Amino acid sequence: MNRRFFLRTVGFSAVALGATAFGVGCHRFSTSPDRSFRISLAEWSYHKALFGQKMTHLDFPIVARRTHDIEAIELVNQFFKDKATDRAYLREFKSRADSEGVRCVLIMCDGEGALGDPDTSKRKQAVLNHHKWVDAAKFLGCHSIRVNAETHGIGSFDEQQKRAADGLTALADYCRSLGMMCLVENHGHLSSNGKWLAGVMKRVGKSNCGTLPDFGNFTLREGETYDRYFGVSELMPFAKAVSAKSYDFDQEGLCLETDYKRMMKIVLDAGYRSFVGIEYEGSILAEKEGINATRDLLIRLRLEGV
Repeated sequence: MNRRFFLRTVGFSAVALGATAFGVGCHRFSTSPDRSFRISLAEWSYHKALFGQKMTHLDFPIVARRTHDIEAIELVNQFFKDKATDRAYLREFKSRADSEGVRCVLIMCDGEGALGDPDTSKRKQAVLNHHKWVDAAKFLGCHSIRVNAETHGIGSFDEQQKRAADGLTALADYCRSLGMMCLVENHGHLSSNGKWLAGVMKRVGKSNCGTLPDFGNFTLREGETYDRYFGVSELMPFAKAVSAKSYDFDQEGLCLETDYKRMMKIVLDAGYRSFVGIEYEGSILAEKEGINATRDLLIRLRLEGV
C-alpha cells in the first residue's frame, strides 16, 4: 500500500480517532531492557505529512504505536510551537501517548535563539527561551530537551566553544532544578565537528548536559563534511540519546549512506544501552515505509547482537 492510497483511504485523522487496521496482528517489537538498545521514533520522520497537514502533532503517538509498533517518541517543537505553555493541549497529548503505552523521551528544540550567541544579552535570552520547553518536557515525562550549540560562526574555534559552553551551562542549571537534561546534537557548522562539540561538553562538565549523536549530520559547510564514524565515536562518551538518521536502502534492507553495523558497534562499544531514535529523511521511500525500513534494520542488528 503506497502512502497516497493510505492517506486517501484511511487518513491519519482516522488513526487518531481509533482506527486499528495497521495495529491488528502486528508483531510486537520488544524494546525491553534485556535488549542491547531500545528503539524510539523521532517526529521529524513524519515532517512531510505534518507540514502538509496530512497528520497532526496529536496524531503522532498513535501513529508511532499503531503503524510502527514503537513504544517511545522524540518530539519536535516546530510541530506544536505555540503550545509549550498550553497545559490543556499538553495534557491531551500525554493522555493519547499514555493510552497507547508510548513514552515521550525528549523534545527537539529549534528556533529559540543561539545558546552561543556572541551578544551576551541575546545568549541569556536564548537560555530563557528554552525554559518553557524544559517545563513542557518535564510535564510530558521526557528526560531531556535537545538543543543546538549555535554560535553564528563568529569568533575563533576556542571562542565559539566558550560561548556555547556558557549558554549550555546556564540551561543545564535550569534543567537540573527540574531533574531534566539538555542534549546537544551535531546539527551543522562547528557542531558537526566532533572534536569541537566534545570540547564544549568538557567545558560544561555537567552530568545532565550531554550529546545526541546523529549518524548523518556531519556537514560543516557546503562541500565539506566530517567523518561520521569518527564524529560519533567522539560524541558517544557524552551521549544520552542517539539519532539513527537514514535516507535510502538497498534491496537487502541496508542503509546506503551509513554502515549501520559499523555505526551501532561504535554506539554499543561506548556502553550505550538506551534509546536509538529513528529519523528517516529520505525521498525514495514514503515516510511510513522509510521508518519501517530503518526500524527493521535496527531490529536485525539487535537480534544479531551487534
